[in-house]
Amino acid sequence: MPGVRVAGVAAGLKPKPGAKDLFVAELAEGSCMAGVFTRSRCPSAPVDWCRRILPNGRGRVIVVNAGNANAFTGTAGDRTVEATAQAAAALFGCPVEEVYQASTGVIGVPVPPDRIGRALPAAISALCADAWREAADAIRTTDTFPKAASRVTEIDGTPVTLSGIAKGSGMIAPDMATMLAFAFTDAALPPAVLQRCLTRAADRSFNAITVDSDTSTSDTVLLAATGQARHTPIGEADDGRLRAFRSALEDLCQDLAQQIVRDGEGARKFVTISVTGARSAVSARRIGLAIANSPLVKTAIAGEDANWGRIVMAVGKAGEPADRDRLSITVGGVRITRSGQPVADYDETPVAAHMKGSEIDIAVDLGIGRGRATVWTCDLTHGYISINADYRS
Repeated sequence: MPGVRVAGVAAGLKPKPGAKDLFVAELAEGSCMAGVFTRSRCPSAPVDWCRRILPNGRGRVIVVNAGNANAFTGTAGDRTVEATAQAAAALFGCPVEEVYQASTGVIGVPVPPDRIGRALPAAISALCADAWREAADAIRTTDTFPKAASRVTEIDGTPVTLSGIAKGSGMIAPDMATMLAFAFTDAALPPAVLQRCLTRAADRSFNAITVDSDTSTSDTVLLAATGQARHTPIGEADDGRLRAFRSALEDLCQDLAQQIVRDGEGARKFVTISVTGARSAVSARRIGLAIANSPLVKTAIAGEDANWGRIVMAVGKAGEPADRDRLSITVGGVRITRSGQPVADYDETPVAAHMKGSEIDIAVDLGIGRGRATVWTCDLTHGYISINADYRS
């Protein structure tokens, strides 16, 4: 992509010798930045750093490490972030306020202040325009595959490209931003416009997935616009000429978000939950997430058990407006309940067959309003326990 060079190298932060664990992106001078971050009250040092510099609206470098979250590390963590920013700024010839950082991995283990900075020269030597696979690989932790996506769209007739990478497999729940993701475009959009576009896209993608209901200390999504595309100036986020760009960005983010769910720790099934007829869109989202986060629902799916009563339970516990006698549930396209009771001719055979597949579709209609939402999740298997029991070793 014009204006972006990336690299993925080994910095020695992962336990496995030689494993890639450092991602660096070099952006064209004058690139604009947008970001969304975790709402955890125990954020990592890199999240605090990015929040401080984001109002500047400009970015030249993104530095991301895996293997250590630099979270719950106190002043030591702050020193590492500051030292990394200073090292990158000196090497790339930019202000420290244009160096964005993120970290993922084990919580509570300090990183020596110069550890990441010392690895930057090797990363700079590896920078190129097409090393996206290496970049995506370098930010993985328990991920089983690197995650990347690209889209081509237009702004006012001018071709525009979007590309992104992400990591995530566990500790995934919507509370902005649920994992790490880095997206890039050659569009020429000012920071305020870019921020509104990202916030909207993230809400419909990264904030609509859950693996285990846990929100990380390190969740970060950054969007960089290099301004290399020569389209007419855009000054407002609601400009009609941005419609195709907004749609492509949302599609890109949904692609990355769904890859995360498909790679959920121990997951074997990808689950789409559609909620309609709710009092509001917000209510529909909360009901969808109550279903998606229910251990009973998720284990029933893992066990391929067509136990729709667990869906009823999850709707009821969500604390949102609902009328038992208007609730309808459909699984795999088969209507199970209508008006608060099983349909008269309900046959579980096709539903049981659907549960044996790898793609599960659940639809709930509250019948009390026009609110709707879609969320994505996965099943809960013993593999999730095994991965997390062994995580630090």
